[in-house]
Amino acid sequence: MHNDPPIHVDGLRRRYGDFEAVAGISFEVGEGELYALLGTNGAGKTTTLETLEGFTPAHAGTVRVLGRDPHRDRRAVRPHLGIMLQEAGFFADLTVAETVDHWRGFTPGARPRDEALDLAGLRAKAKVRTRQLSGGQKRRLDLALALLGRPRVLFLDEPTTGMDPEARRATWRTVRDVVAGGTTVVLTTHYLEEAEHLADRLAIMHRGRIEVTGTVAEVVAGHGDRISFAVPDRLQVADLPVLGGAAAAISVDSGRTVAAYGIGPGGLQPALHELLRWADGHALVLEGLQARSASLEDVFLRTAEGKAA
Repeated sequence: MHNDPPIHVDGLRRRYGDFEAVAGISFEVGEGELYALLGTNGAGKTTTLETLEGFTPAHAGTVRVLGRDPHRDRRAVRPHLGIMLQEAGFFADLTVAETVDHWRGFTPGARPRDEALDLAGLRAKAKVRTRQLSGGQKRRLDLALALLGRPRVLFLDEPTTGMDPEARRATWRTVRDVVAGGTTVVLTTHYLEEAEHLADRLAIMHRGRIEVTGTVAEVVAGHGDRISFAVPDRLQVADLPVLGGAAAAISVDSGRTVAAYGIGPGGLQPALHELLRWADGHALVLEGLQARSASLEDVFLRTAEGKAA
């Protein structure tokens, strides 16, 4: 059990009737690694997590968590897992402290109550009834409960939804500390910045398949850079230059015609130099000129549109 990677997935398929929500994905997550699953709604992220958590069996393929089938061997695996679902229910009239105490009663080796509350930044809310918590505070309580048993593997499904920026950053610090302590984490999130800050590796899912995977740098590499500007009023679109071998893609933003160029890896600086020489030669001022490297958002959107390399 200890010689295997904490998470091993090979050819996982999961169906709901005739609909295949997960269509043959494979990945591994090492000890003390955070792996982020990204994708649009319906991409298969939560279904994948539910299978890893042991709530549902795989219809095909192999799934192992801590060397065991998480569904068939759930009694052996579950004590070592921390699970933060997208939505969790609390007893509305219990206080935050009473809720933690309730969970401690059936969590082997549970942290002390105050330690759990401090992890989620909720010590000041200990006497507040859970129905009085904000959405973000309820998510932080979810996190405290997921960490209560010092899990070897932690599943976080949209953990910072509803949090304000300060609480989100504090949660990131907590998650980073947990990973630094050796816990393996699988995270789903719609916040790309969250994945960029936290993930050692990530995968972007689309229609039940992993389309792109690797570190953030590996995922972004090869997707090119971007130059854009507002087309001057007196200029015809046909007169725009070709930059780095690419023609301009034209769109309209707030009533202005915008030219955008996708530039291949390593070509941003030469293309920008070429553009500025062209603009000087035509006595043009390029309003709204932007030149930037490719981002995780660019790759995500291309994947969602079915255009990923």
